[in-house]
Amino acid sequence: MIAVASLVIGLSSACVVLIPSKIGIYITQSVIGVSSAIFIPAIAAISLGIVGTEKLDRRIARNESFNHAGNVINAGLMGLIGYALGRDWMFFFVVFLCAMSILCVLQISGRDIDDKKATHDDPSDPTDRPSKSVRAVLTDYRLLVFLLSVTLFHFANAAMLPLVGQRLANGHPQESSLWMAACIITAQIVMVPVATLSGVLAGKWGRKRTFLLAMCVLPIRGILYTLTDNPLCLVAVQILDGIGAAAFGVVSILVVSDLTLNTGRFNFSLGTVLGAAGLGAAISNILAGAIASKAGFNFAFLFLSAIAAVAIVIFWLFMPETLPDKVKAAP
Repeated sequence: MIAVASLVIGLSSACVVLIPSKIGIYITQSVIGVSSAIFIPAIAAISLGIVGTEKLDRRIARNESFNHAGNVINAGLMGLIGYALGRDWMFFFVVFLCAMSILCVLQISGRDIDDKKATHDDPSDPTDRPSKSVRAVLTDYRLLVFLLSVTLFHFANAAMLPLVGQRLANGHPQESSLWMAACIITAQIVMVPVATLSGVLAGKWGRKRTFLLAMCVLPIRGILYTLTDNPLCLVAVQILDGIGAAAFGVVSILVVSDLTLNTGRFNFSLGTVLGAAGLGAAISNILAGAIASKAGFNFAFLFLSAIAAVAIVIFWLFMPETLPDKVKAAP
């Protein structure tokens, strides 16, 4: 699935240059969006199938660290390529990266992946049938609370950076693209070590405390955005984005792993959580953009901070700790 998704993304990126029509771009971007959704759950399943539950926290943390490091390097290379060779070559560079992704993933042997582990099915069950139905998994109140928390988290988070970009464009139109790039790169650089640290904390502190840390930085970040228009200060606030997003990326997968232990529904549940995150992000950008246009940026930031506070309260009061004892005891 990863190889096919990479191939589709590469071909779609080439089509943006080779077929530069508005309709063509809409179609290719939609295809890229669908294909990109495959990577997180597929890589998580491969990781789980290789290392098992006991070592998943360290493996996911390492995955996320490499992911964010790649984003930083890619942003720099894209900027250099676009500056030196032109924008079209940026899309051809994506084609090259997709080809490298296919070569890398094909180095993983199917013999290295335990399918029982990869789906979180019960290893002691000799049958291939899942030990729990989809309905049983979806009616688990812990997963429902987590889905609500994830939706509200992304509702509060997704629109913040676009709003910062608009504020920078209004106040500093000439340098806005540079400041926006600085915001993105700053957050990604912070995410590299924080992702690794999150894997450690999630195994020692517990999932709930680590996830709450990710959630608590969000309302603080929204409030800080209302206090200044200085570009340097806005970029500095992105450090909090790096902390929250990195911890969320690691712990959300681990929580799903905990909740679906011996159910055979890890992949389905993780896909559902990622779908909830996408829904929250979509609503966030639509609603926060409308609020900003009517009441101003500061009111929109405060509104998003209030949503984040609601998410924190719900998660704190109703979400139990999910860290399995055998994971906590693992060296």
